[in-house]
Amino acid sequence: MWLSPFLPILLYLVVGAAAGAVDVELVSRAEDEDLERCLNDAVGGDKDRAQFPDEALYQLRDVKPLNLDISVTPAAVTYPKTTEEVAEVVRCAVKYRRKVQARSGGHSYANYCLGGAGATAVVVDLEHFQKFEIDRASWIATMGAGTLLENSEKRLHENGNRIISQGVAPQVVEVEVVLANSTVLRATKDENKDVFFAVLGAGASFAIITEYKFQTSPDVSRAWGDGSLHSATFKAWNKLVSDPDLSWKFASTLTILHRTVSINGIYFGPRSEFDSLNIEAQLPSGPKLELFIMDDVIGKIGQTLEDVGLHLSGSQASFYAKSLAFTPSTLMNDKAIDALFEYLEKSRKDALLWFVIFYLSGGYINTVPLDERAYPHRNGLYFMQSYAITLGRVGLTTRDFLNGINRLIVDNVPGVGGAYAGYVDPFLENAQQVYWGPTLGRLEKIKRRHQINLYVPESGQIRAEQIGKVQG
Repeated sequence: MWLSPFLPILLYLVVGAAAGAVDVELVSRAEDEDLERCLNDAVGGDKDRAQFPDEALYQLRDVKPLNLDISVTPAAVTYPKTTEEVAEVVRCAVKYRRKVQARSGGHSYANYCLGGAGATAVVVDLEHFQKFEIDRASWIATMGAGTLLENSEKRLHENGNRIISQGVAPQVVEVEVVLANSTVLRATKDENKDVFFAVLGAGASFAIITEYKFQTSPDVSRAWGDGSLHSATFKAWNKLVSDPDLSWKFASTLTILHRTVSINGIYFGPRSEFDSLNIEAQLPSGPKLELFIMDDVIGKIGQTLEDVGLHLSGSQASFYAKSLAFTPSTLMNDKAIDALFEYLEKSRKDALLWFVIFYLSGGYINTVPLDERAYPHRNGLYFMQSYAITLGRVGLTTRDFLNGINRLIVDNVPGVGGAYAGYVDPFLENAQQVYWGPTLGRLEKIKRRHQINLYVPESGQIRAEQIGKVQG
């Protein structure tokens, strides 16, 4: 996900020893009005930077809870521009007996960036804290606490091709913070050591971080297309699964997820039989590798499918997906693999999360003659699925990113084509032909003969229940 690297170490700041004992219902309307005046003054009288619950678009524009299942209405959402303004906001909250919650990325699953369920905190939104500087002698980068991952990556890359570890704190060398008493201080391993220790991992209750200094590293991972581990891993997996003598008891997927390549394998047979295949020795040791041995085939297949279902179900999101089918004569080649990693590195995505999965198909399903079942991919070896997930509506940039993956592969792998109807693409051209290929003509004849109301528009949107009638 494109989360703020600073989110885990932004805090839930308790203002004053007695704050937890305040009964919110006892805070009078007069005090609310006084709080509003104080917060407006704290941000220089700019009323756009201090918003309150009586504003018509407060929940939609300012609160913006990630989890709609958890109700929360902060006492105010403020947008300070300087560390001094943050200190003034904290001072107001202390004076009027409110808790304070800093918000950076805003991706807390339980809306803790707004104070959590039932809270009436004063939110300090850090969106204006976008400072970026880099010392090219020490390669220490200074960044504002409102910087999101995607922006930090871009700025570091454009200023010396540098990187920092994401979501962890080892490279933080200094922070600027605002304490509960509105004191502003800087902390390092040698100065204000206790504060430095607390904010790097403990999260809540210590301070509002307004600025970080990171020790950056050279970005060696950007050479994906010239023999990097990622490309080499894909090539090794491609060679393994395209071996015509590979046991049909072995299933595998290769997943590319934001500079990470992982391989998953399941062997439906005893350990001794799997070991004799020497599969692990054919794959590089660098990538994440998970292999499962299932000697209780029937029972464990069911459990595996159940686990996958639990993992994939129940998550609502805006997303776009595409697929592509590969046969033994139209497999990814070294040129296509190198070009793919270069494209994934350089292309614009505008997605919260994206991933590309190649999964082994084939096996027994390929022994069924094409004229016996409507499923057309009887000579398929593996499929590609690509996904991009966004917080709002999927935009043209995100769709172009996934379409670009397919175009790149088609340009580098002669004859590749076809898609899986289970991954419906509403923008796919010639959808019927792409999904059903050589079986389409027969399906159309069956439709006419039996008057089946099969609706498969050119857009690719399909009525699954009608497909079932045809395939059944």
